Amino acid sequence: MEETTSTVSRADTPQFIGRGEGRIAYEVFGAGPLVVCLPGMGELRSVYRFTVPALVAAGLRVATMDLRGHGDSDASFVSYDDIATAQDALALITHLGGPAVVVGNSMGAGAAVWAAAEQPKVVAGLVLIGPFVRNVPTNPLVSLAFRSAMAGPWAPRLWRAYLPKLYPGGPPEDFAGHLEAIAAGMRRSGHARAFRATTRTSHAPVEARLSEVTVPALVVMGERDPDFSDPVGEARLISDRLGAEVLLVPRAGHFPHVESPGLVNPTLVEFVARMSQRG
Repeated sequence: MEETTSTVSRADTPQFIGRGEGRIAYEVFGAGPLVVCLPGMGELRSVYRFTVPALVAAGLRVATMDLRGHGDSDASFVSYDDIATAQDALALITHLGGPAVVVGNSMGAGAAVWAAAEQPKVVAGLVLIGPFVRNVPTNPLVSLAFRSAMAGPWAPRLWRAYLPKLYPGGPPEDFAGHLEAIAAGMRRSGHARAFRATTRTSHAPVEARLSEVTVPALVVMGERDPDFSDPVGEARLISDRLGAEVLLVPRAGHFPHVESPGLVNPTLVEFVARMSQRG
């Protein structure tokens, strides 16, 4: 992990937006054109702690949110999939005053794509980091093993043990604290159940709408992302489907914006600023 010097901390008292069945937690930093950042399954809004300062320094207003049943968001919802996350993001953009560039990591990237297809006038551009925008072909036995492992009450513990493997270039110095924050969130009432529901997400509804996306996109992929058998090939496939720009990050895994912010932030900031000016 490269040295990082600028981060933001998770607020003890986030803001909330009501979504009928429950509330979504979010924070806002800075002022200017809006950027909304969506984390992935099993993660927190603070996964963008190395990204937010660079965007704010560029004169952008950045909102980070927790997924349903994650972190400070409620676990009282029926749905915990890509579409639900996309609808929450669109509601937050409307609440804060859009349009917005949407940054999504992992399943958050799939949600960002669905949001852009659903309301192209609200989404000014997409940054897709380690993106799941389809059900990537995998060994059926591996898929079955994952579903089985995530089916019981031990799923949060297994997830915490698995997360470090997604950082092949090395996790940041604050990773132990970040892991504990994830674990603390999962100990909240209903959150372990919500996490298990999230692990059953299908990305097929997102893939079905890829051709509907008309806004510019940037794909950021770690070249050693263990969630993909061929991460470089997956990035190129998504680029071909969306006409997206691509940033490949050497030695990085599923969280290149955390492992290599010095490489990712300049390209990400330049793209977001360009898209914000268009909006």
